[in-house]
Amino acid sequence: MPTLCRPAVMVPEFVITQEETLEIARRLHADNPRLPLALRLIKNTGVRKRHIIRPIGETLEHPGFEIRNRIYEEHAKARVPEVIRRALDHAGLDESDIDVIIYVSCTGFMMPSMTAWLINAMGFRPETRQIPISQLGCAAGGAAINRAHDFCTAYPDANALIVSCEFCSLCYQPSDDDIGSVLSAGLFGDAVGAAVVRGAGGTGVSLQRNSSYLIPNTEDWISYAVRSTGFHFQLDKRVPTTMKPLAPALRGLVDDHGWDVENLDFYIIHAGGPRILDDLSTYLKVDGHAFRHSRATLIEYGNIASAVVLDALNRLFAEGHVEDQGRGVIAGFGPGITAEMAIGTWVRDQFANGNGSGRARLGANRLTVGF
Repeated sequence: MPTLCRPAVMVPEFVITQEETLEIARRLHADNPRLPLALRLIKNTGVRKRHIIRPIGETLEHPGFEIRNRIYEEHAKARVPEVIRRALDHAGLDESDIDVIIYVSCTGFMMPSMTAWLINAMGFRPETRQIPISQLGCAAGGAAINRAHDFCTAYPDANALIVSCEFCSLCYQPSDDDIGSVLSAGLFGDAVGAAVVRGAGGTGVSLQRNSSYLIPNTEDWISYAVRSTGFHFQLDKRVPTTMKPLAPALRGLVDDHGWDVENLDFYIIHAGGPRILDDLSTYLKVDGHAFRHSRATLIEYGNIASAVVLDALNRLFAEGHVEDQGRGVIAGFGPGITAEMAIGTWVRDQFANGNGSGRARLGANRLTVGF
């Protein structure tokens, strides 16, 4: 079975606290009659601080969509390679061992994709497949894991690299003062994450099964309005209720594998906000402590979109308490409303005395010939 290895995650150097966020909201939206509600919602997120790629003064300015997208590209190229190298080190591989790069981001646009630049700039093989995903929002972290699982199942000795680059601060729109926009401005943070899914060997989550579920007729609940000024985030007030229909889908995936969702060893859940975790705890009948890694990501970094599941998983690795063959679930939620879900067991590398890259490279050669 393919193994999801330890992720690497980087957050930028500039920090904004919840207190600073509230003060800015009071100053910029003083005339908004719904400001008290927005402030209360921001406080209820539990987000203590967030990291952003530029100082807050520059973040609050809007130099235009073209310049913002240029900033996205510059920071992505400056920050992503280091995170990739750390993820490769965690997996015991190098660039030549990677057969596909799955790049996810909903906060900037490039064509050719960032995957093409990475192949040229970092020395990945020219035969490396490219799978850029830009429109699944926060669910893309789970989707990337699932597509890597699918790829490595189809090509058992192949290796997949997942990259998440989310600069949510570049989507701030000064003219948007509705409740959803003000709340989002106090919830989202910036981060870059990467992880390797190995077709053979590796320590981490041995991916067993995955699935996707879309709640019918909810495609306008989380969306972008794309205008001359860029991406305008739109959030429906019904979004916090989505765990009621998604929890059965998650339970069904686990049930179909013969496991009990109430008695797993780890839960890596996208923390879009505290209610997601609270509701899942209720609907799945799971103690809230089981979601501690996701909640820690939310508290310390805010909602970092598709990178949430990678950061929460990295915290699970850091804790180091999962026993061999421990069972768990990974789930990302986002626009659609879409859930991308996976289950797996904890395994330790059978090639622990070596990095296993020789076997992985042989698989890559076979993949190149047979594709």
